[in-house]
Amino acid sequence: LKLSGKTAVFIDWANVYHWKDSLKKIVDLKKLYRYLLTYKQIKEINFYFGTDVHPASKSQIKRAQQIGCRVVTKPVKYIRTRAESGEWVNLRKCDFDLEIGLDCFERLDKFNSFIVFSGDGDFATLYRRLIAKRKQTVVVFAQGHLGKEVREIKRGVFLCVIKNFLSKIAKKYPPTGGQGRD
Repeated sequence: LKLSGKTAVFIDWANVYHWKDSLKKIVDLKKLYRYLLTYKQIKEINFYFGTDVHPASKSQIKRAQQIGCRVVTKPVKYIRTRAESGEWVNLRKCDFDLEIGLDCFERLDKFNSFIVFSGDGDFATLYRRLIAKRKQTVVVFAQGHLGKEVREIKRGVFLCVIKNFLSKIAKKYPPTGGQGRD
């Protein structure tokens, strides 16, 4: 990947973390951060993740700060809903689409390239607007985790499958139990 000038990275950690099931590996944030810094054009790495009472959540945010990421967080909401089994469950919800979009636009004058780690189709409008502003737009995603709205963008967006560099940034996915939270 050849980056076009000063570059900012935006990591939607809840999305990246959930790629573990299809990748069979967990993206290691510290390894990812170090890998990204091998690109001299990358000047800012932003990490988005919700804050809740779970120790793993707090630990992940602290780790991101210690590594050197600019951390954006807000409280997680719990939405009570019925599972397919009929029982009531609390779904964890914390969406950073708006924050990522606004942060990109606040940086338009400072950066030439924007890398977003999320295949979420909700970002398609953001990508189209970045392209219209003549900004290099890179979307990093896991196979099976790219929204059709992003796939439908015919020109100007560079799609990068994380599997292409996964060996440099991942740790083995525990077969039972699991680690971390979203």
